[in-house]
Amino acid sequence: MALPTYATAGQRVGYYSFLTYCGFVFFFLIAPIFIILPLSFSASPFFEFTREFMRLEPEAYSLRWYKQMVGISSIGDTTVVTNKWMLGTRNSFFIGICATLLATSLGTVAALGLSRPSMPFKGTLMAILISPMIVPLIITSAGMFFFYSKIGLTHTYLGLILAHTALGTPFVVITVTATLTGFDTNLIRASQSLG
Repeated sequence: MALPTYATAGQRVGYYSFLTYCGFVFFFLIAPIFIILPLSFSASPFFEFTREFMRLEPEAYSLRWYKQMVGISSIGDTTVVTNKWMLGTRNSFFIGICATLLATSLGTVAALGLSRPSMPFKGTLMAILISPMIVPLIITSAGMFFFYSKIGLTHTYLGLILAHTALGTPFVVITVTATLTGFDTNLIRASQSLG
């Protein structure tokens, strides 16, 4: 939102009020990161700002939490190696990447189909495609769980990937459809005629 060159006093007040409001929202969304990030280097067993930590004493700082993340933790003099955090991280990345690729490809194809003027039942199909975004998440997840239980997809990677794909596809459909509304279809005809 840009301020017009010849803005009235009311427009200027509204503009700067909007910018101030956006600044507050941005600050309250980002502020927790500025608290958590320094605490992640604390040697304390709890997330707290100790006096030593505030005085910047080297003993108060540690890579303890990052070591635990990659699977190296110390109990007394013993070093224990576990991979539970890295396994969870790998699972999250694998499921997220697969679901993103599927949702992007399916949502783009659906949006391309919905953008055609000759598409029958366009409104009904759009409502079905964006319904996972409208229906409350608890209802969607319970329905998926009961459906997956019948076909044996609970506790599987495929089940999780399909569930995340179903939840991500509406965002792709809406975004690509909005982009294609201003697209000139004569360009497609020209490219088809040129081979």
